Amino acid sequence: MDYAIIKLGNKQHRVRDGETLVVDRLPTDEGKSFEPVVLLGDTKVTATVLAHGRGPKLLIGKYRKRTGYKRHNGFRAATSKVEIALGTGGARKAAAKAAPPKAAEPKPAVAEAPEVEAPQVEAPQIEAPQIEAPQIEATTVEAVEPVEASEAVASEAVATGDLPAGYSGMTVAQISAAAKEWGRPELEAALAHEQAGAARKGALAALESALAKEAG
Repeated sequence: MDYAIIKLGNKQHRVRDGETLVVDRLPTDEGKSFEPVVLLGDTKVTATVLAHGRGPKLLIGKYRKRTGYKRHNGFRAATSKVEIALGTGGARKAAAKAAPPKAAEPKPAVAEAPEVEAPQVEAPQIEAPQIEAPQIEATTVEAVEPVEASEAVASEAVATGDLPAGYSGMTVAQISAAAKEWGRPELEAALAHEQAGAARKGALAALESALAKEAG
C-alpha cells in the first residue's frame, strides 16, 4: 500500500511519500516533525512543518437593504506547509531535510608576509630670503574746523546790535514771552540773528509783532 489516510486539523488527507500539503495552522514550530493520526494504512507516517504562512485574502461584504449599511472585511487563513514521509526511510529523509546544514570548516590561515618599511628620505629645507618692506612715514594733516556762515552772521549780529543774553539757547515759546519786555535794539538784533541763521518762523513772527507794537 503506497498511500495512507491521516488526520490533520480535524480533516482527513490522503497522502503519499514525499507529498506536500497546505493545511490549517499547526502548533508545531517550523523545521520540526511529528506523527499525525493514521486512519488507514499500516505504515508509519511522519509530517515535517516546512513553513507557516497565510492563505489568499478573502473579501466579506455585508449589505442591508434600504438602510445604506455596507461593510467590507478581509480575511486570510493561517496555514502551515507540511511534507509527508511514509515509513522509517521516509522519516530519516524528512529529518535530514529538516536538519540545518553543517557549518563550513574554517580554512587554514595563510601566513602573511612581513611588511618591509621603505626608508624615509628627508628633503633638504631651503630657507627663503627675508625681504624687509620699506617703512613709509605718514604725514599728519591738521584738520581745519570749518566756520559755518550762520555762526559768523550771528556773531556779526551780536556785534552790531544788542542780542539778549542766552538768546541762542532759548526756544520759540520763550522768545515769544520775553519779546514783550525787550527794547527796540534787542528786538532788531534778535530779528537779524533769526533772519541770518536760525530762521524759526515762530520766533520771526513773535519778534516782528513786538517790533510793530514798539513802533506804534
